[in-house]
Amino acid sequence: MVKKVLANCYIYLILLLMYLPILMLIAFSVSTNDVVSFSGDFNFGFDLYKNLFSNTKVAHDIWVAVANTLILAVTSALVSVILGTLGAIGTFYLKRRSKKVVEVMTQIPIANAEIVIALSLTVMFVFLGTYIFHTHLFSYWTLLIGHVVLSIPFVYLSVKPKLQQMDPNLYEAALDLGATPSQGLRKVIIPQIMPGVFSGFLLSITLSLDDYIVTEFTRGAGLLSGDAAIETLSTYIQTSLKKHTVPAELRPLTLIIFLTILSIVLGISLYRNYQAKQIEKRRRGV
Repeated sequence: MVKKVLANCYIYLILLLMYLPILMLIAFSVSTNDVVSFSGDFNFGFDLYKNLFSNTKVAHDIWVAVANTLILAVTSALVSVILGTLGAIGTFYLKRRSKKVVEVMTQIPIANAEIVIALSLTVMFVFLGTYIFHTHLFSYWTLLIGHVVLSIPFVYLSVKPKLQQMDPNLYEAALDLGATPSQGLRKVIIPQIMPGVFSGFLLSITLSLDDYIVTEFTRGAGLLSGDAAIETLSTYIQTSLKKHTVPAELRPLTLIIFLTILSIVLGISLYRNYQAKQIEKRRRGV
């Protein structure tokens, strides 16, 4: 009994430490104070939300950073999912020795420090721009390549377990029944591994939204930033921290992002539970 109580207290303590910053964020997002502080009066109000959706320069810069971040996250996730999924399928049907070599190579970017990946990409882009293309390469495309390189191994690891769970005879049976290899890929393999593909897509978006190091090293002019360097949320916040003037409007923005992600996660969970119940009903013949 005592062990159970201590175990529950330990779990709740960990959860409190995890969600305490978010609770503070919720509290100070409805405060009109410019500085997050427990000293002084707490002025309740929704002025920060109004300022976030106003026509001020701060609000404009924040939404430009948000739009750049979302465009980069979605495009890099799509490219990563396509390349990572095809790579996982190709590796799955390789011979054992070749498969081991590829799997070790895909694990290196995951175990490697992110600063090493960012610096190596920077050196490569500088070399190509100086000696091959004779131009300044850093732009949205170099930033996209950096995020794709960062995300592909995680897509591979998300798809690989689904391929291992799949019955390999299904693809061979489809070919025996007259399907072409491309039809077998689209109608047999892809539907079987779709949960892993979707997980890899969400993971790629999360990695892109959260990344700062690769973004800072590989970004250039482009997207909604125009001729200036591309600002994402991570680089915008870091730039504001250097100036010691973090906009208070970021507090309601981060709360909106948190609530959006929470809604998506809950929606996916409820949908999966609904699907599981429907499958169980079909098995019972209800």
